[in-house]
Amino acid sequence: MTRRDFLLSTAALASATGVARASAGSASIPAIDTHIHLYDPRRPQGIPWPAKTDALLYTPHLPADFRRTVAPYHVVGAVVVEASDWLEDNAWLLDLAKTNDEIVGVIGNLRIDAPQFAAQLRRFTASPLFRGLRLKSSDLKILDTPAFVSGVHLLSEAGLTVDVLGGPAILAPAVRLARIAPTLRVVVDHLPFKEWDGNVAALQTALGEAAAQPNIFIKISEVVRRPAAGPAIADLSYYRPVLDTLVDLFGPDRVLFASNWPVSDRVSTYGTVHRVVADYFSAGGSAAAEKFFWRNSLVAYRWQARGAAAFLS
Repeated sequence: MTRRDFLLSTAALASATGVARASAGSASIPAIDTHIHLYDPRRPQGIPWPAKTDALLYTPHLPADFRRTVAPYHVVGAVVVEASDWLEDNAWLLDLAKTNDEIVGVIGNLRIDAPQFAAQLRRFTASPLFRGLRLKSSDLKILDTPAFVSGVHLLSEAGLTVDVLGGPAILAPAVRLARIAPTLRVVVDHLPFKEWDGNVAALQTALGEAAAQPNIFIKISEVVRRPAAGPAIADLSYYRPVLDTLVDLFGPDRVLFASNWPVSDRVSTYGTVHRVVADYFSAGGSAAAEKFFWRNSLVAYRWQARGAAAFLS
């Protein structure tokens, strides 16, 4: 057993015996979950993601399922991120949102360098719920091409947001993207990356340039860890150093709550994912907690205040 595995297993044991406890008010803080996925593999055309072989995820995950999952945690709305690269799945999500007002925004999936991109953007931004695009590492390989730069400026002019994902390799392209369009809001998904577990100094160095770019936000959506054997670690003290580092780097105004549900189910329950960060940010007072759980996301995404989230705007 390595030292890291030992520490993981020890922390997991502590969590299992009840060392970690939710603060009394943490579940009462209203939250916008800025990263969930909705899909239905029962559709006649199927779905491109997740794979049929993924026994955990390859089942319907629809608004009713999300509502049941988050009911105890005062999550009043969600930004849905489209993982499918099928064009019409953007329309499918927007249609779903029409009758499910917990969806306060949709991050679509379009080829930004495609000749028809401008027309597609006009089509989908006809809905005020369409709030931006999701880009992967492979999409950003053409970051410096004229077609891509033109598309980025269209997004910026439309007041939209770009989510980027791909682990540590995405950081340098994210900074270049933020500099190409300084008024474009760029959100780096799924921090803290596992590559820096146990090495806060490496995390500080890697994120320094991104943190210095004022239009870059981060989703703190991949905090909880589970050792090879045993339950997920729910003890806040295990995560405090990395959470301190992220908040120190990006400040209280550019950190966002997200779960990555249902992918998060691979590691832990929604309750644990929520509780760890709720306990951390609640300790800083209600103002800090509100910024993290919903106010910052309103700045980053300009989501639509509707349904249970209507009172937040």
